[in-house]
Amino acid sequence: MGAQYYGADSENGDRIDDASEDALFMMISALNDSDNTFLVAQPDEDDPVWFASVAVLDEGGYEMVRRDTSRNEHEVTPATSINDLARDLTIWMAARDFPERPTRQVTDF
Repeated sequence: MGAQYYGADSENGDRIDDASEDALFMMISALNDSDNTFLVAQPDEDDPVWFASVAVLDEGGYEMVRRDTSRNEHEVTPATSINDLARDLTIWMAARDFPERPTRQVTDF
């Protein structure tokens, strides 16, 4: 069926559709400096307007890149905490636009 919102893919071929914060934590934890050095999360579409990536730095730690062309955002952030990376990615991706996302129904009480 594929991802409803986005897919997270690591260099070693692992993929998780609509990854939760815990799943992102596990994927980041599995990164290393030899054969699984990065992961990318982006919508499952031909020309995605946003992406986020996490890469292992040679000197230790990680670098997170978040880019959203529809909002003119491009941020590169060094990090050492996998917890912080997974949480920040989850929050950032939740704020992205997903054209097929169901709209919230608001009712008056």
